[in-house]
Amino acid sequence: MGSATTGGLAARVPPGPTSARPGPGPGGPPRRSLSEAGLGWIAAHGGAGATTLSRLFGGTDLGCRWPDAARAEPATVMLVGRTDAEGMRAVSRALNALREGRHPPGMRLVGLVLLADAPGRLPPPLARRIRVLRSVTPVHRVPWIPAWRLGQQPARAPRALEKLRAATGLAGDGRTS
Repeated sequence: MGSATTGGLAARVPPGPTSARPGPGPGGPPRRSLSEAGLGWIAAHGGAGATTLSRLFGGTDLGCRWPDAARAEPATVMLVGRTDAEGMRAVSRALNALREGRHPPGMRLVGLVLLADAPGRLPPPLARRIRVLRSVTPVHRVPWIPAWRLGQQPARAPRALEKLRAATGLAGDGRTS
């Protein structure tokens, strides 16, 4: 995934507008700004968990791309990644693209969500990497939730999910559909 051919989000998403589709209505001008309504979830890599979070809390699942003004997608976004080494590299590439201004005008990153890739404590190098990421943007960690592997709901949702829901301002109930 981190090879020169796949490159991650930062390498695949050009700066500026992400769509050449015309705006609403026949012959109408394309929309030039992102929507101020809602929240978008951007996956830093495949399997990051953006779809799961959009099902839990609502918002727009943007996949592995920036929001698109022509689709009236939200300007406010959360970046999502896993806590394994490759996931952290993908998150770092996406944050670097943001730092360099390679994103749509008006897009606002409000935080990074890191979903545990396995149960237990992170190895020290990955824990150190999270400390570095926290210096760039607020980081919300979601622990390993065994029930999700089976497509089930946990008997009791972890507190981290409630904190994340509060941080997003979305009214989702914390349960996948």
